[in-house]
Amino acid sequence: MDHMIFEVGTALMLIALASVLAGKLKFSIIPFLIVLGMLVGPHAPTIGIFDFKFIESQSIIEFLGRIGVLFLLFYLGLEFSVQKLIKSGKNIVYGGTVYVILNFVLGIGYGFLFGLPLYEVLIIAGMLSVSSSAIVAKVLVDLRRTGNSETELILGMILFDDIFLAVFLSVMSGLLLGGATSVGATLLSVSISIGYMLLFFLIARKGTPILNKILNISSSEIFIIVVFSSLFFIAGFSETLHVAEAIGALLFGLALSETEHSKRIEHLVVPFRDFFGAIFFFSFGLSIDPLALGDALWMALGAILLTVICNFVAGMMAGRNAGLSHKSSANIGLTIMARGEFTIIVANLGIAGGLAPILKPFSALYVLVLAIVGPLLTKESKHIYKVLNKVFKWSEPKINVKENG
Repeated sequence: MDHMIFEVGTALMLIALASVLAGKLKFSIIPFLIVLGMLVGPHAPTIGIFDFKFIESQSIIEFLGRIGVLFLLFYLGLEFSVQKLIKSGKNIVYGGTVYVILNFVLGIGYGFLFGLPLYEVLIIAGMLSVSSSAIVAKVLVDLRRTGNSETELILGMILFDDIFLAVFLSVMSGLLLGGATSVGATLLSVSISIGYMLLFFLIARKGTPILNKILNISSSEIFIIVVFSSLFFIAGFSETLHVAEAIGALLFGLALSETEHSKRIEHLVVPFRDFFGAIFFFSFGLSIDPLALGDALWMALGAILLTVICNFVAGMMAGRNAGLSHKSSANIGLTIMARGEFTIIVANLGIAGGLAPILKPFSALYVLVLAIVGPLLTKESKHIYKVLNKVFKWSEPKINVKENG
């Protein structure tokens, strides 16, 4: 037991060092932690008392990673709001719809191109369709673009994408985890998943007064115990209905998003989200055999190229439809292509459902490259636009809005 705790402590120190390095380089910690996990694990050497294989502690690290997923999705649910989407207007609905449909349809075609079975194709399409909210938000803040004319549309499209993710995971949970063997049983599993999701939507809209009373707890200690206990209970209960535990966490966050305590909960959750979320990315890398990455190399590179082109086109369409300049529209396309936590969650759902093993190395390569390339393309969007403008000769409308970088 003592050695196992030492192994966990060693893993946490490695995560801390990788996070500090990422912070020094002002870059997303996601690729650093995935690569770190891949470099240690089953193929790592033992140096003195330090065993970087993490054999004894692997199950604990994996469990802590699962907690990280719950906090990531719970926080996403807190940020999510149907009311926000309705108030944002038709431009966001149009942009989000174009973005999701373009990525998902091309993802389906790409999966079939490689001869994958239907469920694997759907998971691939889902992976290609979800941006990283964390990376996109961080890049906008780091590059000081929160006041740009296109930023509201970017955040709205990300919100729309999050809604798609919730529906997609609910449906795929019913298909993959429901254990259905016939068309009728499959439809029943999917219906249960969607019904479960709609129940939480209803609670979020109609049950807010009751939730406000229940959570009217002055003691921060008792408040956090009540919220977190409920989070883990609902996530676990969701699994008994064959709905992914992550979706249970997201839906619980959604139910609390409209309460008067949502900001208080967000403030309490953020440190846990960041800490356990970091362990999640590390544990994901820990489960990957670097020697197996070559099997998915060409498939991942093709998907990356497809994502870059598809996201840029979607951004241009969304921006121009909203009356933004070509430059602002290009910024949209170059900002929303980062992939991270949610792509891995979609991949893990497929893996949990017993789908093709290639999903793991494919998702690792796909996320690694786009978690690095996405922010770089956003940072250099000004220069990229100048090059593209010479080719396409876009004419800039004269509008008096702020359009940095």
